[in-house]
Amino acid sequence: MSKLAEAIETYVAQSNELNLGLSEELITAVAKGLGPSIYNADASKVSGTDPEELARVKDNYLIGKLGLADGPELDVAIAEVMEQMGSSNRNKYRANVYALLCKKFGKEDVYA
Repeated sequence: MSKLAEAIETYVAQSNELNLGLSEELITAVAKGLGPSIYNADASKVSGTDPEELARVKDNYLIGKLGLADGPELDVAIAEVMEQMGSSNRNKYRANVYALLCKKFGKEDVYA
């Protein structure tokens, strides 16, 4: 099994375990879009308590990749996704966080 397939398998398992309601297709597309960062233990996860990390998610992903306009609703959405992933969950995989945000804003077509 390839490293990509192993990573996707991990993300899908977490999605199912946490009942995130993400499709394997969306998870796969987001993971491929993240490139080699998914193979780095630190970069493959999002720190829900680091304000700089959450600002990067907003600036680089929501505004940069998904093309959303900056506003308080972006911070609210990130906070909701962090809550959905679980405050005690130390493995908030970036692919799942991004897939949840993508789905929340109805931007799945970015990965079509």
